[in-house]
Amino acid sequence: MSDSDETPLIPDQRRELIVKHLRRESVMSYHQLTALLGVSQMTIRRDIAALEAAGRVLATPGGAKISSRLSVEPSRLEKSTQDLIEKDAMAREAARLVSDGMTVFLDAGTTIQAMRPYLDGVADLTVVSNDLAVVSSFLDHPTVDIIALGGRVEKANQSTVGRLAALTLRELSVDVAFLSSSSWDLQRGVTTPAESKVELKKAALEVASEAVLVAGASKYGTFGRYRIFGLDEVDVVITDTALSDAAAAGIREHGAALVLADPGEAARAAG
Repeated sequence: MSDSDETPLIPDQRRELIVKHLRRESVMSYHQLTALLGVSQMTIRRDIAALEAAGRVLATPGGAKISSRLSVEPSRLEKSTQDLIEKDAMAREAARLVSDGMTVFLDAGTTIQAMRPYLDGVADLTVVSNDLAVVSSFLDHPTVDIIALGGRVEKANQSTVGRLAALTLRELSVDVAFLSSSSWDLQRGVTTPAESKVELKKAALEVASEAVLVAGASKYGTFGRYRIFGLDEVDVVITDTALSDAAAAGIREHGAALVLADPGEAARAAG
C-alpha cells in the first residue's frame, strides 16, 4: 500500500514522507518513490528539486539520496589525487579575487594550494596560512610577505590546527579569507569530523573583510560531526559546475554569490 492511498497529500506532506523514506533507505529511485507515494514521476522530480533547493536531499541520476556523514577527514595524500581538473578550475576563479597589496588567509588544503600559480603576478601580497605546503610554495615569490600560523601540526594534512594557530590569526586583519572544506551542504553549512579544525576556521571568518568558501561539488552533501559556519556566513562560494541547479539555487537564496568553475575551461587553458 502506498503512503497516499487515502486522501491525496499536499506537497509539504509528500516531501516530508520523501525525506523520511530516504533517511531509512539512504538512496531511492524515482520509480520507488513514485510507487510509494502514488504520484507521477514528474511530481516526484519536482519534489526532489524543491527539497534539494532547501538543502534537505540530493538528486542523483535516476533518484535521490540523503546527505551522508563524513567520519574521518581524508589525508592530504588522498586529496592530492582527487578531482585535479576541478580543483584547478576553482583555484583559478579564487585567484581572480586577489589583487595587489591584499592580505589573504589561505586555508589548509590542496584546492587552496592550487591557487599558487595564479598568484604569480600579484604584487605586495601578504599570505597568511596554516598550511605548511602553501607556505613553502610561496618562498620563491619575489614580493610576497608570508605569515605562517604556528600551532599543533596535524601530520596527515600537513597543517597547523587548534587554539594556538587561531590566537595568532585573531591578531591579524585580513582582506579575504579563502576557506576549504571536505564536507558541506546547504542545510548544515561547513562541517568537519575533526574538532581541532573548528576554532581556526571560525577565527578566519572573524578577522576577514570577505570570506570565500572554495569547495568541490563532489564534497557537497556530506557532513561531519562539528559545524563550523553556515553558507549564509560567507560572501562567495566557489565550486565546480557539477553542482546541481537546485543546490545552486538554494545557495543563491541564502545570499552568497555563487561561482561555478568550469573544469573544461581550465583544461583548455592548460592545453
